[in-house]
Amino acid sequence: MMSTKENNNKEKFYLVRADILPEAILKTAQAKEIINKKKVETVNQAVDKVGLSRSAFYKYRDGVFPLQDPLKGTIVSLSMLLEHEAGILSKVLNTVAKAKANILTINQNIPLQGVGHVTISVEIAQMNISLDKLLKNLNELTGVVKLELIGQAQGGNFHG
Repeated sequence: MMSTKENNNKEKFYLVRADILPEAILKTAQAKEIINKKKVETVNQAVDKVGLSRSAFYKYRDGVFPLQDPLKGTIVSLSMLLEHEAGILSKVLNTVAKAKANILTINQNIPLQGVGHVTISVEIAQMNISLDKLLKNLNELTGVVKLELIGQAQGGNFHG
């Protein structure tokens, strides 16, 4: 996500694919991850490890964070098209549970033309894998026709 200040000092966030971000921003995110996982003891060690200057790290550090980060209580909403077969929704829910994510809501429509639309809201602060990995795992399940991340809420503020 990228942040900009709007007229009334509210920050506006953007969800941006990592492969289109400038290298310094990506390396800042990598350095922060290394620091948060306690793989290094200092900022100097982290920036050396990823090949980033300290000045670039300090320039971007407050505006770069992984999708599942910045606050506890982060909730994502996922929209899925699932084949209308017994057990597919159960596989989705089990995959979310194995990642230690907490399912808050499930909305399921009546299947039409062999597929059903399901929307789930998931609290992801305590997950044991990244959000990217969870999405990949869900997308690879047999019976998941389509999967989209449709929004993220942090501390009650929804970004969709």
